[in-house]
Amino acid sequence: MAKKFIKMIYADQVLWNQDGLVPAITQDALSGRVLVLAWMNREALETTVTEKRAVYWSRSRKKLWRKGEESGNILKLIELQLDCDGDAILLKVEAINGIACHTGRQSCFYKTLRGESWEVFEPVIKDPEDINP
Repeated sequence: MAKKFIKMIYADQVLWNQDGLVPAITQDALSGRVLVLAWMNREALETTVTEKRAVYWSRSRKKLWRKGEESGNILKLIELQLDCDGDAILLKVEAINGIACHTGRQSCFYKTLRGESWEVFEPVIKDPEDINP
């Protein structure tokens, strides 16, 4: 049976780029820490709203990417916001296992610039070998 999609009016208010994508900043709802920057297409946005979890568009794989579908590190949607220009989305989430990054860290933003090089400042919570079988 084919899925029947209802046109979502809120998705019409997003300013999609020439590739039909919009940047999606993902933030911990409690701490405010930025966890992930990814991309969404219309289907990813609508699926995120429907499933109440972070779903992105994988530009490399050219398909929907349900964060945590393999690792179990699901990002549960708490709130969704659109910026003033309509060209960026903010997802406020709860990281179910406290991990958002495929490297086993809380955030994908775990390096800081020190002088002329990037320095890792965040420890690994779970070995990536155990996350991405």
